[in-house]
Amino acid sequence: MTEHDVSDLSARERGRLMKTAVSPRPIAWISTRSPDGVDNLAPFSAYNYVSSAEPVVSFSVPAGDRDELKDTARNVLETGEFAVNVAAEALAEEMDATSASLDADESEFDFAEVERAPCTTIDASRVADAPVTMECTLYGTMTVHDRLLTLGDVRHVHVDEGVQTDGQIDATKLETVARLGGPYYTDSDPIDLERQF
Repeated sequence: MTEHDVSDLSARERGRLMKTAVSPRPIAWISTRSPDGVDNLAPFSAYNYVSSAEPVVSFSVPAGDRDELKDTARNVLETGEFAVNVAAEALAEEMDATSASLDADESEFDFAEVERAPCTTIDASRVADAPVTMECTLYGTMTVHDRLLTLGDVRHVHVDEGVQTDGQIDATKLETVARLGGPYYTDSDPIDLERQF
């Protein structure tokens, strides 16, 4: 077995190690609206939930001064709102296309031809065909080394009836996409093992 002292690895080597070992990573397909009214949409695989009884989700982006931040993070800081759209396999190509680097006045919804729908409690668009969308307000942020960790209180949830059984989300019907290391994605096909404890 190979062993590494993390301090001996380059930043690129550390990043590759973490992004490959911590996988599959769920994807938050985050939609925001800028103060100028531009709808932004981008995928983030440094994402998870932090609390479930009082729902809070988190995602992180490279840290920096406000004008250096990705459009998503800047919009969240300026408006206090964002929506997490669950990335479904049927929209995987569109989701990947929204990771393109566009100017702040261009919308990834338009670039990737993703249909919009209005959110209910926040001033942003959501992905109309996402099986689940969580509307969030900013809980807070924290800088962790070179990353800005952003947390959001989930305020409202949209769930497509097609991914439900008896009124609950059914994991066997929710065909999500996740990131692996390098350029690879994976799907959420369950394995033949159910939790027993």
